[in-house]
Amino acid sequence: MTFWDHVDELRKVLFRIIIVTGVLMLAAFCFKDELFSIILAPKENDFIVYQWFDRIGNALHIPGLSVPDFHIQLINTKLSGQFLTHMSVSLYAGIVLASPYILYQLFRFVSPALYANERRYSLRVVMWGYILFLLGVLFSYFLVFPFTFRFLALYQVSAEVENAILLSSYIDTLTMLSLMLGITFEIPILAWLFAKLGFLTSTFMRTYRKHAIIIALVISAIITPTSDAITLILVAAPMSLLYEASIFIVKRTNK
Repeated sequence: MTFWDHVDELRKVLFRIIIVTGVLMLAAFCFKDELFSIILAPKENDFIVYQWFDRIGNALHIPGLSVPDFHIQLINTKLSGQFLTHMSVSLYAGIVLASPYILYQLFRFVSPALYANERRYSLRVVMWGYILFLLGVLFSYFLVFPFTFRFLALYQVSAEVENAILLSSYIDTLTMLSLMLGITFEIPILAWLFAKLGFLTSTFMRTYRKHAIIIALVISAIITPTSDAITLILVAAPMSLLYEASIFIVKRTNK
């Protein structure tokens, strides 16, 4: 194939991706109630994670795990704010739903230029990278964002100052934390890549294990600004487990 043949093939791939993403975006737009019931669930007092922590706190007699009753009302200050939020959230949902198809099309376009072993490794990296990113997003949605939002939304410097949370601020915070945790969960993939390139060894990672745990605690304290040490540990624990898994992966890769 000539250069322009490749360009034409890429154009077809991008066209198919845009069509599928657009159809799924339209579907998400039509199911507005179901879509926003999922997105706005963490602001409600009956969110499933809050109920779990209440039960665990009552069973273990740990008052810090109990979630008191609260009510947070989101507001909109722009005439077209809710419609534009609906459009942007539908776009995000369409991209997320279409992401397996997008990765498949891109890999299908690139794979003919790869050797057999490169194609095999690339497929593993794409598959596991996608799974880990989704796990990070789910971890953010079910654990990090609910407690971060509840703490910040209820925090007051004075009883005379009422919090009025913008809908756009809620969506932006949820998106930012989901993206940040999704990238954080890519640690094993990055460790494998650096080990393949010869930049990283399991001995080095074991030597600085304590430093990695401290860094995980610091990051957890930043993204979960609560006074509950148990919540801090629950957030830092998966990061430490990812680091330990990375040590195992790097050790096997070095062999």
